[in-house]
Amino acid sequence: MEVQITHPFHPLKGQRIVLATRRANWGEDRVMFFDAQGRLRSLPAAWTDVDPPDAWAEAATGRAALRLSALAALVVLISEIKSQRSKRASKC
Repeated sequence: MEVQITHPFHPLKGQRIVLATRRANWGEDRVMFFDAQGRLRSLPAAWTDVDPPDAWAEAATGRAALRLSALAALVVLISEIKSQRSKRASKC
């Protein structure tokens, strides 16, 4: 199986590599491949197109920085902070 390196700053960006294996190394999902000299190399899987594109990211096409669930969590957090501030202010 071939995958393409997609990380925008990787020197091999755009190059297709033959996937040797995929596994969790150093606490992250990584793809393994052999370089031109025959050495086994690895990259984070997220730096390749090994997984299908995220449907939300495709639909957002760069227009939304956060998912709706993240925005809802942010609203709750801001409300809690405001509530704590008003409680402190009323004690003074």
